Amino acid sequence: MIRVAISGAGGKLASAVIGAVSSADDLELTTLYNPSREGAEIEGREIAGSHDLVTADVVVEAAPPDAVETNLRLWRDLQVATVVGTSGFTSEKLDDLREMWGTASPCLVVPNFSIGAVLMMRFAAEAASHFEATEIIERHGPMKSDAPSGTALATAMGVGAAGGRSSDTMGELVSGARGGEVEGIRIHSLRMPGVISQQEVAMANTGEVLSISHVSTSYESFAGGAVAAIRGVRSLPGGIHVGLEAVL
Repeated sequence: MIRVAISGAGGKLASAVIGAVSSADDLELTTLYNPSREGAEIEGREIAGSHDLVTADVVVEAAPPDAVETNLRLWRDLQVATVVGTSGFTSEKLDDLREMWGTASPCLVVPNFSIGAVLMMRFAAEAASHFEATEIIERHGPMKSDAPSGTALATAMGVGAAGGRSSDTMGELVSGARGGEVEGIRIHSLRMPGVISQQEVAMANTGEVLSISHVSTSYESFAGGAVAAIRGVRSLPGGIHVGLEAVL
């Protein structure tokens, strides 16, 4: 039985992970952690506000981006295996995390827990070098606190490393109209009501366009990948790992 603590309890991603852990026969939900909701209850379990109360083999970090750095220092000090579902890790932030975390325990940063999203990123990286231009269009709800999304950042890094690129900004009348740039790949972030998570990777050559897209219609789409990450993270070497594919 794997004992699991979930940080960021009360958030939408955390709620999906709580449901998945509670339904798994080999996982035991031991602690819910969120200092800003200390004492509240979720499914009859009280949320802890002190990290001293966290007892687990694996911590799933699903707190907002402004709290994640502080939380990860706590899990590092506890030397507990950690799965990070919080968005917003650029290549620079990943480097900072590697330096801070060290190698005492494994930490898996997962830009997207959806199996379909992982495959979208993999397919895009494989196709990137065969096309003259690649751009990413991502859509999330209006309350999402970071742009681009973690999925878009990871996709751009993978596509850029595989040789993909975007065209230049010629003709840009308004700064930013052509999107932001990550590793040479342009990202367009849309924030719209009624949307959970959508992303398209558009690739083009003269005379052809390839579109690779993924849509999450429910937060349940993240449950299977979260469980796979929880089950697999302790088998990884100590240090930082990126992407759900590390345990698939």
